Amino acid sequence: MSKLIHRHLAETSVRTLEEIFEGGAAADRATGRALGAHRKWGARDRAFFADTVYEVVRWRRRLAFLAGAEDLWSLAGLHWAMRGLPRPEWATWPDISPALLEERTAALATAPHAVRESLSDELDSLGSGPHWAVEIAAQNKQAPVFLRVNPRRASLPELTRELAELGLAVTPVEGAPLALQLPPGRTVPPRLTQSGRFEIQDAGSQQVAPFVMAEPGHVVLDVCAGAGGKLLHLGALLHGRGELHAFDVAPGKLSTLRLRAARAGVRVQTHDATPEVFSRFAAAGHRVLVDAPCTGSGTLRRQPDLKYRITAATLAQNVALQREILTRSARLVQPGGKLIYATCSLLPAENEDQAAWFSAQHQDFTLEAERRISCAATDWDGFYMARWSYSPSG
Repeated sequence: MSKLIHRHLAETSVRTLEEIFEGGAAADRATGRALGAHRKWGARDRAFFADTVYEVVRWRRRLAFLAGAEDLWSLAGLHWAMRGLPRPEWATWPDISPALLEERTAALATAPHAVRESLSDELDSLGSGPHWAVEIAAQNKQAPVFLRVNPRRASLPELTRELAELGLAVTPVEGAPLALQLPPGRTVPPRLTQSGRFEIQDAGSQQVAPFVMAEPGHVVLDVCAGAGGKLLHLGALLHGRGELHAFDVAPGKLSTLRLRAARAGVRVQTHDATPEVFSRFAAAGHRVLVDAPCTGSGTLRRQPDLKYRITAATLAQNVALQREILTRSARLVQPGGKLIYATCSLLPAENEDQAAWFSAQHQDFTLEAERRISCAATDWDGFYMARWSYSPSG
């Protein structure tokens, strides 16, 4: 990173932060727009900009406590100072003496947990259990980048060698047999991402497809498929010997899924997620996957702005929607089949509480397994999974 703070970069960084905190833009989209508008920036400039935006978003409350100010210029200025960057001559934000910063840093130890870990009071109140503080601390670290090798196009050793030739010393991931982890701060050349030989997918997300326990010849229904990362993983595991159906309410996501499936060599049939369409698949699925819409609280490392957007109201909306989707999806499972529920959430209300609710409401479904992925224990995104077997009593 450059040792000078160039004014145009600093101004673009703060304007992007304003879009996020004042305009309600998602951090990844706001950052992507700014990078797209400045394609002539070099690697150092792009790194400075991205680091400023994401770290100020990640640590907003902590920086405000240390700076004694809430304005974004003060927060960015303190971030730069803590990165060891000299104060520029044009700086207009208040300077903080080393002695005062040391005093405030000491006082941080007794500040509320939500301030120390920089999340909203409301989100902090929604978390529970002895591991909440540990998981939130883990979510404040920068996330690694993982690839999932597509065995229909490449083997793990082949891709490892190919990336090594490009100077990317990827490493295998214990517990995720198709995963490779990139070195910190490195990315894959864009031309390779279109090859179909791999997908960028967190190692925690890569746990879902094996948990489905699909077998060759099975009809697999993914009722909230999105862009299809987990379903493509399932297709790779089945080696083309299965019938895959993807449903979503967003046609654009299904269009993206079709492109990705073609690249990956996986055959997927896509459908609009409407009651009329679902009625045609009643009792048709050997495996029905509900990769449910959720708060995304298990992905705060990648989406730190969510720490200030998740509220009790949005959680309640998600819980209601998840129950509606689970109830509808239960009708798609054939006798002897399995229903799988997954979220990228840390919150019990979206996870264990939902599994308990569904089990109580659907006596013909037997909960046979639950799994929670701990970010703190694995350095993967946080995930929850539950699987029921269906045996109708009548």
